[in-house]
Amino acid sequence: MFTGLIECVGRIRSLTHDTGDVYRVCIDAPEIAQEIVPGESVAVSGACLTATVSEGDAFYAQIMGETLRATRLGELRAGAAVNLERAMRIGGRFDGHMVLGHVDEVGAVTRMEDNIGSKKLWISVTEDISWGIAPKGSVAIDGVSLTVIDAARKEFSVGLIPTTLGATTIGTLTPRSRVNIEIDIMARYVARMLLKKNTQNSADALTWEKLHEYGW
Repeated sequence: MFTGLIECVGRIRSLTHDTGDVYRVCIDAPEIAQEIVPGESVAVSGACLTATVSEGDAFYAQIMGETLRATRLGELRAGAAVNLERAMRIGGRFDGHMVLGHVDEVGAVTRMEDNIGSKKLWISVTEDISWGIAPKGSVAIDGVSLTVIDAARKEFSVGLIPTTLGATTIGTLTPRSRVNIEIDIMARYVARMLLKKNTQNSADALTWEKLHEYGW
């Protein structure tokens, strides 16, 4: 479990084939590398990976081929910057929102609007996940926890403060940049509940009206 609050920005040193459908990535991360232990989970631009070795200012992690295909990690080359966050510790302060590190889709930046002291980022997504993105809800973009402003059928927007722009890779995005998207975990389970209830017993169907009545 992660929070979407980035600890530091690392850089890809190498991405090589390991064995079978498993690959090995080496990431330069002097701020946290020496504290990482084998088996620890690290979110790399929003994708949860398992660390295998910590070596000086860098650490290694294994990646399944499916992860490379389902996220934008497969596009990264040596020198590419990535957002890094270690798993949340029990008993620690919980900011951001609950992030699993399971990327739902790779979206694309459509535009970045300048506002006074901030920016507004627009990202296109498919209808496969747009249902799970709601105004004032949470979404993780390349592992960064952000609040949704607008939510349309195939596009949504988020607001960016100077701290986010300067401390993550979000500030380097340009139109057509591809980003990992993870919708809020609560949206996944509400949708699952609606589907299950509506297919099992129409009389007892859980509807959006009932959810609103129950305080959602």
